[in-house]
Amino acid sequence: MKIVSRIFQIIHALIALLFASAAIMLMVISARIGILAFSTGFDTGTAQQIIEAIGLLAAAVVALQIAETITEEEVIRDADISGPTRVRRFLSRFFVVIIVALAIEGLVASFKAIHEAPNQLPYAASLIAAVGVLLAAWGVFIRLNRSAEELEPEAMAEAKSEDKKIRRS
Repeated sequence: MKIVSRIFQIIHALIALLFASAAIMLMVISARIGILAFSTGFDTGTAQQIIEAIGLLAAAVVALQIAETITEEEVIRDADISGPTRVRRFLSRFFVVIIVALAIEGLVASFKAIHEAPNQLPYAASLIAAVGVLLAAWGVFIRLNRSAEELEPEAMAEAKSEDKKIRRS
């Protein structure tokens, strides 16, 4: 069984590497867009290109955070996500990244719609509203999960002890 577990760790490490590579590629594309935007002058077109570059950077942050989470949870800790404490910690990391990235993307979509296609504003507003719903749902999840955590304090202690693995790495 240790061999199968090790294979899964290697696969997770490869997936994390691919996410990190995608993040780097998005950063390079964003930088290129920014440089090209500045070389054309300072007008509303430049502003829209910079806003697009920010959207790409937000996607890069998401990819990088997912890579980091996979690395820490699946490769370094080799954690089995079964208890409420682990589920809350794992999902919270993803929710933070996703909510922030979607909020930035909603703002980018709003700016783009205002300047290019006002008929697209309802879609941008829907995205921002969805971010609010996700944020509220995450809060409810955390609140409900706390009572489950109180039933198994040993799981919280074990999860905290695993944090030492991350600090030493």
